[in-house]
Amino acid sequence: MIPRLTHVMQLVKNVERNLFHMFGYPPKELALAYVHEKKPITSPKKFSIKDIVGDGLLLAVPKFRRTIEKKLKRKFGSPQYVWKMLVPKNNIKVCQNCGHHHEKGRLCEHCYTKVKKETEEIQAKIQEKLGINPIENDVVVLYKGETLPDEPKEFWKGKRIIEMKKERPQWFSKNLLQKTTQKPSKSTEIKPTDLA
Repeated sequence: MIPRLTHVMQLVKNVERNLFHMFGYPPKELALAYVHEKKPITSPKKFSIKDIVGDGLLLAVPKFRRTIEKKLKRKFGSPQYVWKMLVPKNNIKVCQNCGHHHEKGRLCEHCYTKVKKETEEIQAKIQEKLGINPIENDVVVLYKGETLPDEPKEFWKGKRIIEMKKERPQWFSKNLLQKTTQKPSKSTEIKPTDLA
């Protein structure tokens, strides 16, 4: 019943619109009257992003579950196309210092974390004593029980001394912080490269 009523109302609207086009606006006596429900006018709601989003947006969500065959083909490939089976690594060696395994040509992660931790402690001590201003002069790090080496006064001019309150680690040798003792070569000979 309701679909027919809406159909009739639409038909009446079309007739009224056609009469307006043909004769212009008719006098009130000839105007067709029809009854329809008017919705109460409500004040516009405040715009809220929560009304649009609701519980959440689902963008690019897969509609179907990926099968086990497709998962395995994606992970390992297939013999007909690309075969991506797991290959054992042959470039693993044992660190001589700590005994942990690491790849050849790379630093041992265990040893590197020790060095990194010690370096961060030295940096924190430097920042505590000298502040965060740029350090233009050399910094000498002395551990517990160490004394300044016998050097002339010109050597110590402008150097800053940082004292650590613990013993020097065995792996952290003194010459790591020293500059090289070799003087640059003054020869002008050019040696050929890429001979092989």
